[in-house]
Amino acid sequence: METHNLTYISEFHFMGFSEDPDLQPVLFGLFLTMYLVTVLGNLLIILAVSSDAHLHTPMYFFLSSLSLVDICLTSTMVPKMIMDILTHRRVISYVGCLTQMSFFIIFVSMDDMLLTVMAYDRFVAICRPLRYAVTMNPRICVLLLLVCVFISLLDSLLHNLIALQFTCFKTVEIANFFCHPTQLLNLSCSDTLIKTLVTYFVGVILGFFPILGILFSYCKIVSSILKIPASGGRYKAFSTCSSHLSVVCLFYGNGIGVYLASAVSYSPRKGMVASLMYTLVTPMLNPFIYSLRNRDITNTLKRLHS
Repeated sequence: METHNLTYISEFHFMGFSEDPDLQPVLFGLFLTMYLVTVLGNLLIILAVSSDAHLHTPMYFFLSSLSLVDICLTSTMVPKMIMDILTHRRVISYVGCLTQMSFFIIFVSMDDMLLTVMAYDRFVAICRPLRYAVTMNPRICVLLLLVCVFISLLDSLLHNLIALQFTCFKTVEIANFFCHPTQLLNLSCSDTLIKTLVTYFVGVILGFFPILGILFSYCKIVSSILKIPASGGRYKAFSTCSSHLSVVCLFYGNGIGVYLASAVSYSPRKGMVASLMYTLVTPMLNPFIYSLRNRDITNTLKRLHS
């Protein structure tokens, strides 16, 4: 396989979802519609939370932050993908590729961290209700958000330092519709053993501990809910975290399920579908889940509409 020196590489080429010319208008319309729905839906959540004083609580503060991150995540690569379909030119510069990869890692890590913080918020609200106002005061909420940002920036910086060590590439063809970090790692023709170990170690740390934190929080939440004597009280307690639990299942369920299927019988198409679930489908569905399963959000959106 031909090897390309980093010195002579100025751009990478993406793999499209289909080479059929007749399908290009369909893909363009589909992805553009999904992107607009994602942006508008998450903007409505942010608008609802910011306009209603009753929603100025830690839970909705983190929800609006999650919506903002979802908008940024989809905007990092989906507009580029839509433009590539429209222009029939799936090319990105080397610097643009590293920049896109950096923002992708930041916002995916932010999604991961915020879902964990939101689970902790529900744990305190249900299991420690008398201490909730003190534990989740505005200063602590801002601090938790800043910690999420710091960890995400650190994760992105580490991946960039690793990527900048690559001196040559086997090919300039990226088997995805954006610059995924594992794609760049696979394209490198230099010794990547240590870099691979570091990358996957960080991935396990940032993936395992958030999932462990979410599982711990919900084990305690379920245990506390089952101790509530009245069925109405149990339903009310569970309804406050059902939307978040649905988003967690969607985020991790889709990601783990699709990637496990890809690992069993890997193909570039399956990898692209897995990436699409993270970058577009899940952020698009989140506003629907929170608006349809949350009376506070629904009532605020109705007042804004009227």
